[in-house]
Amino acid sequence: MRTASRFHLLAGSEEPPYRQLIRQIKHAVATRVLNPGDRMPAVRALARELRINPNTVARAYRELDRDGLLETAAGRGTFVKPTRAKVLPTRLRPAEGRARLKPSVERIVSEGRLLGLSDTELRGLLQRALRDLPRRAG
Repeated sequence: MRTASRFHLLAGSEEPPYRQLIRQIKHAVATRVLNPGDRMPAVRALARELRINPNTVARAYRELDRDGLLETAAGRGTFVKPTRAKVLPTRLRPAEGRARLKPSVERIVSEGRLLGLSDTELRGLLQRALRDLPRRAG
């Protein structure tokens, strides 16, 4: 997998870098950009690319491993685990889904405003994302 266009960190974000990385990896799995069995970039390579400490990437990978999304095979690397049910439930009640997304939406709006985007521009970005991102099957 080429990571240059997949993962990025927002400098100055209130969200810690390891959390940004976790969120993006979960999103990549949910949208099937990453699939079960896909090999993740090596910790040092991804850290170098993102210009962060390797411990930050290692922490994100450890948490995702603990949550059941990734698995590390000694000497082989880190891979997307075949089963994602524990991390990405197939069904949530609508209220649960809204509650789960609310902090992310608020963070996006805050970051957009910090970057000087108008509400109209933010709505446009959301509409394009809804149009362009594939729906998750199931």
